[in-house]
Amino acid sequence: MEFRDLKTQYLQHKEEIDSAMQRVVCNAQFIGGEPIRQLEEELAAYVGVKHCISCANGTDALQLALMAWGVGEGDAVFVPDFTFFSTAEVVPWVGTVPIFVDVDRDTFNLSPSALEEAVKSVLKEGRLTPKVVIAVDLFGQPADCDTIRKIAEQYGMWLLEDGAQGFAGRIGDHMACSFGDITTTSFFPAKPLGCYGDGGAVFTDHDEWAELIRSYKVHGKGEDKYDNIRIGLNSRLDTLQAAILIEKLKFLDEETERCNEAAKRYTSFLKEIVKTPIVLPDYYSSWAQYTVQFDGKEQRERAMVKLKDAGIPSMIYYKKPLHRQKAFAGLLAGQPACPITEEICDTCLSLPMHPYLKAEEIERVCDILQENL
Repeated sequence: MEFRDLKTQYLQHKEEIDSAMQRVVCNAQFIGGEPIRQLEEELAAYVGVKHCISCANGTDALQLALMAWGVGEGDAVFVPDFTFFSTAEVVPWVGTVPIFVDVDRDTFNLSPSALEEAVKSVLKEGRLTPKVVIAVDLFGQPADCDTIRKIAEQYGMWLLEDGAQGFAGRIGDHMACSFGDITTTSFFPAKPLGCYGDGGAVFTDHDEWAELIRSYKVHGKGEDKYDNIRIGLNSRLDTLQAAILIEKLKFLDEETERCNEAAKRYTSFLKEIVKTPIVLPDYYSSWAQYTVQFDGKEQRERAMVKLKDAGIPSMIYYKKPLHRQKAFAGLLAGQPACPITEEICDTCLSLPMHPYLKAEEIERVCDILQENL
């Protein structure tokens, strides 16, 4: 059983994906060109924003957003404590400090109430100026960006939506990656929309920020790449990945609906024995992961062993809170406590989830858990 079955996805769409890759090889335009322009236009239209700027990966996308805003020394950037390392990694790279914020017990997304407490604490201390809040669309479900935006506006901050796991999710009729002042996503292969290598994108309705990001991502270019007017990065999405993404975008909605059906089946079997994921009313998840919670670390470890013995993969996302990562050890003075994140890290487990998961495979996973809990 595959945890995220990219092999079957490719075989299902082999002819169109192979043709797209072959066109790039035959044209021999491997950086830039028509596929990049087409992909950016289609992604912007899909999300419902004015600008999409592709880049080399999702981490660069986050950094490019902070660079466009001029975030630097003395600024505070608020980050959920329960997320992948890169969300916070980019903050020290622009010369400032991440402030880790606890998450909601049900959705695992940034807690608005914990955010407001953290902002007040930073203001009281007086060492840093609140500048940005990064809201992560964790495991496929968009963060509560409406509430978070109100807090951000109240304290004069920008909202950066990290939609790496949330692409194709939505709240009502509004798509993930449209909620931030700037939003970023990743096309890492296992993401809801993934390429065959690394890739990322930045979304915004703001013309000036979009132009800055287009400059920063190509060595701070001006009129062309040999006219360098600022210090930037080398962060271009290659044309081969763009061609693949154009094809995969065509069947993304169908795959997302299949993931929702798989999630419903999981929940119907498991809701009485573990804490199953909670999707809020009017929210639609793209199910980057299906993550359950156990009563404690020992029960989780026992379940993992039984699944492994049966040839079923599972993963812990994430084993430790960001505030306990060694890389941030020198930045933690005055950080607020994050007890819910600590609890989730000790009890969560992600089960196989992808559009090609068969009903009998889901039932097999659930049978093993039911027999051993």
